[in-house]
Order: sequence, then C-alpha cells, then structure tokens
Amino acid sequence: MAAPFFSTPFQPFVYQSPQDALTPFQILGGEAQVVQIMLKPGEKIIAKPGSMCYMSGSVQMENIYAPENEAGAWQWLFGKSVTNIVIHNTGSTDGFVGIAAPSLARILPIDLAVFGGEMLCQPDAFLCSIDDVKVNNAVDQRPRNVVTSIEGFLRQKISGQGLVFVTGGGSVVQKNLEVGEVLSVDMPSIVALSSTINVQVKYNGPVRRVVFGGDNLVTAVLTGPGIVFIQSMPFHRFSQRIARAVTSPNMRDNPKFFIQIAIFFFLAYVVVVSSLILTDV
Repeated sequence: MAAPFFSTPFQPFVYQSPQDALTPFQILGGEAQVVQIMLKPGEKIIAKPGSMCYMSGSVQMENIYAPENEAGAWQWLFGKSVTNIVIHNTGSTDGFVGIAAPSLARILPIDLAVFGGEMLCQPDAFLCSIDDVKVNNAVDQRPRNVVTSIEGFLRQKISGQGLVFVTGGGSVVQKNLEVGEVLSVDMPSIVALSSTINVQVKYNGPVRRVVFGGDNLVTAVLTGPGIVFIQSMPFHRFSQRIARAVTSPNMRDNPKFFIQIAIFFFLAYVVVVSSLILTDV
C-alpha cells in the first residue's frame, strides 16, 4: 500500500464491497475534511468535478460525461455540472487519492446496503463513490412538496450497492426513526435520508411570511422508519450570511454610515425644494 506524503494518527477504515474487495480510506481534518482513498492497481472511483485535491503518481484522472449518472438536461438547465471525473489507478503498485469537501463541511461515508440500495440527498451532496453507484436528480411529483427554490425542487437520488461519500455543512447529526416516529426538520438542514421515510412539506406562518421571506419558513415532517442525517450549517445559509456581512455595513463598525445617510436626505431635500421653486416660477 502506498504511503501518503504526510503522516496521520488516524487508522484507516476498511470498506468491503459485495465482491469481497477491500478498500481502505481515511477521513482527515475537522472543519473542511478530506477523504483519502487507497486504490489498488486497476481500481477506480467516481468523484464530483473539482473535488480532487491530490493523488499519487500512478493514479490518472479523466473527465467524462455520464448521462446515466446525472439528469443531464435538468442539471445543465439549472447551472449544475453534467460531468463526473473517474480516478483510476493505472499503475502496478497501490496508490491513493484525496477528495476534498467543496466547503466547510463534514464527509459522511454511507454504505448503500444499509439503506436498502437507495437514499435521497440534498442537491450537490454527492462527493464521490466506490463500486456501483448511480446518481440521479429526481423530482418530487407531489405539488405540495415543490417548494419555491431549485434546491427544494430537485432531489438527488443515490442508488446502488457501493460506498458513497456525501457532505454536510457544520456538524452532522444522525437520527434513527422507528416505525411511525415523527420528526420535524428545517428543510435546508436535511443532508440525506432513507427512501423509506415519508416526507411532508409544511409551510410555517401566514402567506405574507412566505412571500416576503424569513428563516425556518419550510419544515419537513419526516415519518419513519428510516435514517436521516441533519446538518447544522447548510451552505446556502452560510453564504447568505457572508453576503449580508459584505453588502450590508454594520452601523457600529461604520460610523460614516450615518453621515452618508444624512447627506443623501439633504441632497434629496435640495432637489425637491429646487423643483418646487422652479415650478412656481
């Protein structure tokens, strides 16, 4: 087995495929994690474009268009990628590859056999996979479950008998729901769940709150049995807070903000008064 170019105190996990093949992997880091997968000669993995962080010299990478793994038309129409990358060990010795999370996220290794060969994820949750795994973007046909954003409209379905790695922002909590057990979750906080879970979308508050925006407007009511993974910091919420901090100056940190507002109203007053005087003349 090829040794990585850095040392780590963590022992690798070992995934055993249905074909009895063993694939060691390590999840490194705390906030923005990297999964390091060891590849024997001839082995390959499928990964999300742009996720490769490093790889050994015997490992090759190829960008492919895989329409059976992605809903190409929907993906392209909504600005998603329609390609995957295949990382293949073409050498005669063991190699390794590091796949990085796209943001400050945790990487979750999920054996699809535990989920009955199928699970539902948030869009862009898929990171990489080992063995036979297919990724499709499915549409929830129930009108009440079509929320007002693309991220709620498209649901990523992952199926197969392999090991899949998905990402979740912040801290990730796993909840095991018994038969008939009900759990309400903020819609963007769901990372992945079993296909056996019944999902009902509930709008909180009056219509005016839905129209004018706000937090926790849409709640998913989950009914077991099944497993659900919940993230504490969805990426879109994280990016929105950064955008607000950049575009909306804090009054305490920007004393000139009051002066700018006063100058604006003074100029507006001058323009209005001038127009009234000229009109009377």
